[in-house]
Amino acid sequence: MQKTVETVVKGAPSAPSDPSGHTSNHVGKPIHRVDGQLKVTGKATFSAEFQLEYVAYGALVYSSIARGRIASIDQSAAASAPGVLGIVTHENAPTMNAPLVLSTGGVAASNLPVMQSDEIFWNGQPVAVIIAETQEQADYAASLVRVEYHQEEAALSFDALKSKAELPPTVYGQPPEVNIGDAETELKQAHFKSDEVYHTSRYNPSAIELHATIATWEDDDTLTVYDSTQSISLVKTTIAQVFDLAPEKVRVLAPFVGGGFGGKLYSYNNTLLCIAAAKHIRRPVKLVLSREGIFRVVGTRAPSEQRTALAATADGRFVSFIHKSIQAEVSHGFHSEPISLHGLRHLYASESRALSQKVVNLDTVANTPVRAPGDATASFALESAIDELAYMLKVDPIELRRINEPANDPVSGASFSNRNLMEAYRRGAERFGWKYRHAEPRSQRDGQWLIGQGVATAFHSYIRVPSSARICLYSDETALVQVAAQEMGMGTATVQIQYAAQQLGLNQVSFEYGDSNLPLSPMAGGSGQTVSILAAVAKAIEQLHQELLRLVKDDSPLAGATLQDVEARNGGLFRRDKADQGETYASLLQQAGKSHLEIVVDTPQPTEFMEYSMHEYGAQFCEVRVNDVTGEVRITRWVGSFDCGRILNPKTAKSQLRGAIIMGIGMALAEDTLFDERQGRIVNASLAEYHVPVHLDIPTIDVTFLDIPDEHTPFGAHGIGEIGITGVAAAIANAVFNATGKRIRDLPITLDKLL
Repeated sequence: MQKTVETVVKGAPSAPSDPSGHTSNHVGKPIHRVDGQLKVTGKATFSAEFQLEYVAYGALVYSSIARGRIASIDQSAAASAPGVLGIVTHENAPTMNAPLVLSTGGVAASNLPVMQSDEIFWNGQPVAVIIAETQEQADYAASLVRVEYHQEEAALSFDALKSKAELPPTVYGQPPEVNIGDAETELKQAHFKSDEVYHTSRYNPSAIELHATIATWEDDDTLTVYDSTQSISLVKTTIAQVFDLAPEKVRVLAPFVGGGFGGKLYSYNNTLLCIAAAKHIRRPVKLVLSREGIFRVVGTRAPSEQRTALAATADGRFVSFIHKSIQAEVSHGFHSEPISLHGLRHLYASESRALSQKVVNLDTVANTPVRAPGDATASFALESAIDELAYMLKVDPIELRRINEPANDPVSGASFSNRNLMEAYRRGAERFGWKYRHAEPRSQRDGQWLIGQGVATAFHSYIRVPSSARICLYSDETALVQVAAQEMGMGTATVQIQYAAQQLGLNQVSFEYGDSNLPLSPMAGGSGQTVSILAAVAKAIEQLHQELLRLVKDDSPLAGATLQDVEARNGGLFRRDKADQGETYASLLQQAGKSHLEIVVDTPQPTEFMEYSMHEYGAQFCEVRVNDVTGEVRITRWVGSFDCGRILNPKTAKSQLRGAIIMGIGMALAEDTLFDERQGRIVNASLAEYHVPVHLDIPTIDVTFLDIPDEHTPFGAHGIGEIGITGVAAAIANAVFNATGKRIRDLPITLDKLL
């Protein structure tokens, strides 16, 4: 089988045989990322960097109203501008079906037909594509287009319309309400209670790599697309559905993706319009969104209002747990931020519980599932409320969480598959020095700086979905694993190579990915890609070993052996009870007259969810300094202690968690999408005005793992990509209260709120 140069990375985990003759374990070692050298030397090819002959360049023109219809488009100046090859508008765009969203089998952010009518649904909606010989020519010509509109009244104010919010049919397939007992009555009767409202802002994901697409039609029904996406297989499905193509006639390539954070999870208008533009001029077209374009087209984490009420007995036992949330949504999108799921349903015990999630539809760009959707937002309110109640009860906030640690899932009653939250708190508290914290606010000072410490629980639900994998074992004792997966910098290729090398007993394994022609893989979302692929690779290796045993000759030391009798090590299969009896893969293949052996598998729907409540946990500790004169907030120390199953590679895992914590710091202190409710336009659509943390904002982040395998998951592993952002904003808000005595319930925590 030919190995595709553009999408294959090779790994040599460098694990020589140990004195007993066994190949050393690769899993659990802090191995460097196998694609790291390619990236730092500029040899990793990202979507915008593929070189195609005769490629043209696209630029989008965006609507300047939120609701209405296009009255006219004056494109005369643009059409006559230097280098312009064509202009696509709703008047001449190729026929495109309305795309399917995630709940209906596609992965579009919105089910609105793309550029098929004169109707405008949000401010920033693409209304024209300019195609030119160079990017500069396309951008200039786009600035010359003049659009007139028939403007209509738009629904734009979240605060004005939240009174009309309604329950959605479901939240990710779960009921939007949960009621156990009479929580409101218990709240009224309780002596110790907190009942407050918390707000979170809009947040825009802005990965370092801009959203880029190159589309080339080989004929009228065969298409290749290079796309920066987190969902390579589903993007292929969506493209085929929109353009009425046979799926096998569409190939999507994404060998390297420069970050996503949910912002590249869906298929957005820019990808489909690039394909339409290429069809229009019958040449390859490259369309790269500008940073402003990402704000216009890709969407945000929705703003939220969360009433969170907790009531407890004098000894701290929860008797009432209430969370009523409202968030913004659009009628034509899939993504409703699942605020009412996960932590609110699974973290803490309570005698009564009332949860509800309502949505209000606005005329904005469709939401996108930014890192840890639901949990990042809900954890701010929940973990702040627990801190408020702990202060009222005069009990340590960690102790309050311990008191309300459930024996089983508080809503479903299911057993937990693996839950070590209190051990994560114990270890984190020891590393942080939590016992030295002063419980009373404003009791620590260094000159003008008030000092405080805060803590919060991190939480994310375990996800695994069906996946496929192909393994090719070669007679030179190398192997190739193939999956259509996407690598966004989190170490997917590295950990899959580590796992396959260990299970095969090899030191030379390659991993090919980023190509929709390879076996189907899940999206890189929900922290589920690694374990989903792991399950497929494990099944493929098992079948490979079974097939090898079928090739065994009667005079072989492996004759009559079953899978239970053998183990893979030192480049072959050997008997478990007799270390010197076995055969190398090269020998087995040579005797069978084969140059290689290929296995392709699919995994079924996971069943572990049906029996267990499955989640990842963590404890976030932080120390802040707040200037008593200016209100400036500085994070000075951070410890994150996590219970995320078996850690496959501590180096890549720590990198993932540190990055997520940094995003949480941005959520707490800086990030805020400023939305003009008069025109429906995002006004800070650049990284010059949309503030994110920089190096000097971030302290040393100490990350530690329990590394306790979950016996109910593939190889005991869990996802780790998203849990790191959860609890961060609350830990900071709680630390700010400890420092200043001021409770901030509206994010971000800016200095004006502390003066």
